[in-house]
Amino acid sequence: MTDLLENRIDLHTHSTDSDGTFTPEELMIHAKEIGLKAVALTDHDTISGIKKARSIAEKLELELVPGIELSTDYQNTEIHILGYYIQEDHPEFITKLQEFVDSREKRNEKMVALLQQEGFDITMENLYQENPDSVITRAHFARFLVEHGFIKDRKTVFQEYLGDGCKCYVGRQKITPFEAIQLIQLGGGLAFLAHPVLYHLEQNHLHSLIQNLKNAGLAGIEAIYSINTLEDEQHFRKLAEEFNLLISGGSDFHGNNKPDIKLGSGRDNLQIPYYILEEIKRKR
Repeated sequence: MTDLLENRIDLHTHSTDSDGTFTPEELMIHAKEIGLKAVALTDHDTISGIKKARSIAEKLELELVPGIELSTDYQNTEIHILGYYIQEDHPEFITKLQEFVDSREKRNEKMVALLQQEGFDITMENLYQENPDSVITRAHFARFLVEHGFIKDRKTVFQEYLGDGCKCYVGRQKITPFEAIQLIQLGGGLAFLAHPVLYHLEQNHLHSLIQNLKNAGLAGIEAIYSINTLEDEQHFRKLAEEFNLLISGGSDFHGNNKPDIKLGSGRDNLQIPYYILEEIKRKR
């Protein structure tokens, strides 16, 4: 095994069922190859990959944490909420989640129409054919445009067409982080604030957000993350302690869509010990 991470875990990963480049099955195999003891599959706004991942994880004797990552809006800032131990067969949860996914599909159709107006030969049928069983995201758009030779690279796609505010970008309906927590709880899961380092909130605003989220049922904070400095991690650990919240940790692995982020080790700066998952399981 390479990069052996015995007794280590990764609680933030993405597969081809959202915007990663490893299938759920490939992700589990890779996790086993590098020696991870447990991994959470937390695709964006979908749990469709969990059943696929579980079948191979069980064969590999790899502990799978069924999860999700929900995109939300809080005072004009996009906030992500991670859910762990989702009961993916809960009918009401599935119905509510599908309503959320449907809003993404309507947005995708509008972006396809705008790209067509720019002269690109792209349809929703193309995207579905090349990404079966996936929730289509802007990452899938970018891959299609690059692989079919319409645009030279992914960076250009986002800088000129699909990045926030660009000419083919369409915003989508978002739920609030409080609604996301309720949805995760409906599915039997525990809700965690994902990568707070990315929100660039002033400390009083971050404190207010965490307090309000805790009042809504937040269970923890993702204190260990690929982009954190040591000071960042220490700060978020202290915040978790201050608010009596659990901590989680994850790489935010996307495969080739984030090539500098490695599964289990991020930018070679992560060490996420198994006891963190044990604490989360005790909370359940």
